[in-house]
Amino acid sequence: MFKKTMVAAALLWGMMISGGTGNASAQESGVAKGTPEATEPGHAYRLDFSINEVDDGKKINTRQYSMNLSAGDNNEIKIGTRVPVEAKQGEFQYIDVGTSIWCRLRDRHDVVWLGNDLLLNVRGEISNFALPEQQGQQVRPVLRQLNINASTLAVLGKAMIVGSVDDPNSKRQFQLEVTVTKLR
Repeated sequence: MFKKTMVAAALLWGMMISGGTGNASAQESGVAKGTPEATEPGHAYRLDFSINEVDDGKKINTRQYSMNLSAGDNNEIKIGTRVPVEAKQGEFQYIDVGTSIWCRLRDRHDVVWLGNDLLLNVRGEISNFALPEQQGQQVRPVLRQLNINASTLAVLGKAMIVGSVDDPNSKRQFQLEVTVTKLR
């Protein structure tokens, strides 16, 4: 009995030691103390978005959106309407119609190979109902949708177009533009 107790105690001791070592190695593989990621929170930035509508080379409409964002985080702006759609008789689903802009910004210390630049990821979606003359013979409303997904290096204080799409029904183009400003 004493021998079995000693073997069980040795096994338990071995598991405790290996569990402690596993935790220590997991901590060592994480961010080391004293690195910028461990001691500094991400810098704060203001992102000013413009969705420009251009007709035959001339800007005819601009919508503006802004958000504050800490480096390393992501944020989203959503403006629109939830529209009920009857999937089956008496069963409704809702779809979002409007504008949605999702953004993530990473500082240079988050991505080592970037140097002093900021990595910007943006997803912009614009949806709306087609005008009656664009609807054709459809009895039900027709939804139009534009999507822009982009990754780029942001330049502080300078407006830059991160994506543009042509409207297939006209000579219009939609551009997603962003200006990134560092906050103090």
